[in-house]
Amino acid sequence: MAETITLPAGKKIYFASDFHLGVPDYTSSLAREKKIVAWLTQAEKDAHAIYLMGDIFDFWFEYKHAIPKGFIRLQGKLAALCDAGIPVYFFTGNHDMWMFDYFEKEIGVVIYRKPVDIQINTHKFLIGHGDGLGPGDASYKILKRFFNSKTCQWLFARIHPNLGIGIANYWSRKSRISNNKKGESFVSEDQEFLLTWCKEVEQSQHHDFYIFGHRHLPLDLHVNETSRYINLGEWVHFDTYAEYDGTTVSLKKFEGA
Repeated sequence: MAETITLPAGKKIYFASDFHLGVPDYTSSLAREKKIVAWLTQAEKDAHAIYLMGDIFDFWFEYKHAIPKGFIRLQGKLAALCDAGIPVYFFTGNHDMWMFDYFEKEIGVVIYRKPVDIQINTHKFLIGHGDGLGPGDASYKILKRFFNSKTCQWLFARIHPNLGIGIANYWSRKSRISNNKKGESFVSEDQEFLLTWCKEVEQSQHHDFYIFGHRHLPLDLHVNETSRYINLGEWVHFDTYAEYDGTTVSLKKFEGA
């Protein structure tokens, strides 16, 4: 059953994804983190809730007694939002699927690992990160099942954090977002696999808005005459996010610090 949210007058719900903090280098990642915190500071003025839709970090693994170094400004801001009574919902993505309970216990965010249905006022939403959905990418879907397995997580936890995080950071520098200097580009609706998936879901269950990340491209496309698919883009090149004001969802670009 879908979670139901009543949005008070004058309040908004914010969505953002794919910050990919940690790449392509320390300096640019830190500057991006400060920009994200500035956006959150702006959003908290009228935010009823904030949804972070995955790949917030380019790599994340929680050892029993250690977490990846850095990102303290974002963690502090999220803790302040939760302490102020603004709920923060965090979807794990393919880059930060090894997030366990640290953020829930220490910060107070709510973790989701799969897409969820929510109803806000009269509108129905289906939201998630987006990895592993739609046609194709069979090799990744198999790999995702392995990475999500307790066996894989147990084995990685046996590696010393200096080595384990070092290996992960090496592979991060080879990721598509680290090596794409201009960002993703739109080809056609037929090649948007998440749009295809949304259209398949829509045949059996109506949603007014489908909101996802993962694609790294800000998109606002029609699923049909009464339903829209919105991809949130990413913050390495685009600095885009979405907001719902009780009437509609708008895709916007952060122009602040």
